[in-house]
Amino acid sequence: MTEKQHTPKPDDRSDNAEKLQDMIDDTVENIEAANETMQFSSGEEKQNIAEKNKRREEAIQGFQAEIKDESGNQ
Repeated sequence: MTEKQHTPKPDDRSDNAEKLQDMIDDTVENIEAANETMQFSSGEEKQNIAEKNKRREEAIQGFQAEIKDESGNQ
């Protein structure tokens, strides 16, 4: 038997910034939905939602930094 050579796909980063912006938009929507849910939640649930939203905010900052890096590399 012969082995097939697997060549990696070329690294196409042309739409990374756009994908990252979509991720930011989705995360902002999740934060807003969680804030609405928080109005009807009890103490521990509210705290869990607040902590998750904090992590979401940190993720947004990371996405923004990646967008900045991508724009510098193009």
